[in-house]
Amino acid sequence: MNQAVDRRLFDRRLFTTAAIALPLIVLAGFGRTYYLKGLFDVPPLPSRLVHLHGLLMTAWVALFVTQVWLISSKQVRLHRRLGYSGIGLGVLIVAVGFVTALRSAKYGSVSTPPDVPPLAFLAVPLFDLLLFAVLFGGAIYYRRQAAEHKRLMLLTAIGLLAPAVARIPIAPLQALGPLWFFGVPTVVASLCVGLDWRRHGRVNTVFLVGTVVLILSFVVRLVVMGTDAWLRLAGWLTALV
Repeated sequence: MNQAVDRRLFDRRLFTTAAIALPLIVLAGFGRTYYLKGLFDVPPLPSRLVHLHGLLMTAWVALFVTQVWLISSKQVRLHRRLGYSGIGLGVLIVAVGFVTALRSAKYGSVSTPPDVPPLAFLAVPLFDLLLFAVLFGGAIYYRRQAAEHKRLMLLTAIGLLAPAVARIPIAPLQALGPLWFFGVPTVVASLCVGLDWRRHGRVNTVFLVGTVVLILSFVVRLVVMGTDAWLRLAGWLTALV
C-alpha cells in the first residue's frame, strides 16, 4: 500500500475511534447525574446555569463527532462552514463554564470532592476551561493546516475526558483520585503522539507541544490549588458572582 494512503487510513481510524469513544466516556461519566438522571436517585441539578453548561458541552461533543464524520465522508466545505459555528459555541462554553465554576465554588456543588475545599477545587474546572481555550484556539489558528488543526482538535477532545472519567461510578477507580482522572487523558494523549510518530515517521511539533501543555496543566493545577495565592485569587473571583 502507498505510504501516503496508509497514513491517511491511520488518521481516519484514529479520529473515528476518538469520535466513538468520546461520547461513550461522557455518557459513562455523566449518565447518572445528567443524561439518565431520571433513572437514578440523584440530587436535581442545582440551577438552569448548570443545565445550560451541560447542554453546551453536549453540543461540543456532537460537533466533534459530526466534524469527524464530515471529513471521513469528504464533505470538506460543509466541515469548514460548521467549524465557524463551532467558534461561537466555544466562546459560549468558556463564558458559561466560567460562571458555572465560580458559582459552584461559592455555593457548593455535589461534584466537589468532600475532602477538598471548594475554593481550592476551583482550580480544576478553571484550568479545564483554560486548556480548552488554548487548544481550541490553537486549532482555529491552524485551521488551514490540516495536520496541525485536526491534532489540536483531538487534544481538545482528550482534555474533556478528565471530568467525565472522574465521574464514572466505579469506586476503586474513583479512589485513585487524580492518578485516575488525570492519568487517563495523559496516557491517551501520549499514546496518540507515539502512534502518530510511529506511523508518520516524524513528530508533529504542534501535536507534541499541545500534549505537553495538556499534561502540564494537570500538574500545575494540583500544585497551585492548595496555595495561599490561589485561595486568595479564588476568593476574589467568587465574589464576582
